[in-house]
This record gives sequence, C-alpha cells and structure tokens, in this order.
Amino acid sequence: MTIAGGADRKTVWLYFIAAIVSLIGLGDAIFLTIQDITGESLRCTIISGCSEVLSSKYAHVGPMPLATIGAFAYFVFFSLAILAAFGYGFVRPLLLILVSFMFLATLWLLYLQAFVIRHFCQYCLLSAAVTTILTVLVLMGSRLNPRKNV
Repeated sequence: MTIAGGADRKTVWLYFIAAIVSLIGLGDAIFLTIQDITGESLRCTIISGCSEVLSSKYAHVGPMPLATIGAFAYFVFFSLAILAAFGYGFVRPLLLILVSFMFLATLWLLYLQAFVIRHFCQYCLLSAAVTTILTVLVLMGSRLNPRKNV
C-alpha cells in the first residue's frame, strides 16, 4: 500500500520514527545551549568529564556554542523527516546530505573527546547515539524506495 507521494508504509514509519528520535537530539542540544549561555556548570551523572569537554576550546565555533549548531541541525532534520514521512520525496536527498554532515561531525567530535580532550561527556555521547540512529534510519529509508528519492 502506498501513501501520499508514493511512499510505502515502512518508509513513512521510518521517517516518523526518525523525526521523533531527532527530538531527543534537539532537546539535548537545547539543554546544552542553555547551560552554556547561562554559565551553569554541568555535572555528569553517568560518567565524568562533562565539564572538561564542554569547557574545551572545541565546544564553541567562534562565540557560538557548538550545541546551538546541533540544535539547528536537529530542528532542520525534524522538519525534513516530517515532510518525507508525508510523502514529499524531494526532501529525502536533503535528509541524506544533512545526516551525512551530522554523522561526520559526530565522528570528529568523538575523536576529539577520545584522543584530544581525553574525557567524555554523556550529553555529547547521547547526541552521537541519536545521530547514529538517524543515519541508519535515513539509509534504510533511502534503500526502501530508491527510485522515489527525487
């Protein structure tokens, strides 16, 4: 059975699930942005290292908290995933491009935490997990209906 724009049910559900998962990343990124803007110190409850990671020079791009860029990326992802779920196939390549950049940024940030800062932040690891899940979901969606991506 097909839905609006020729998308099948599996594809629709993949993009709805991706949209919901992206809200977890959006909430995490907004939380980190607020913590940075207000100057609150952030404690890790599961692992130690949040303060070291979030106070490092890598936590900002110029004056802007990196989490703000993440919040923007998650918001755009959410918007595109909703459009894709409703059958707007033209956004699917955009989702693939966006999630590719997000995943590459995640890999870079994980490298920085592991080998440069030598500490991990649980909120950053949550974001990495969310981005990895989103990448898998978008790749699955692009494989289900490869001819309907445009």
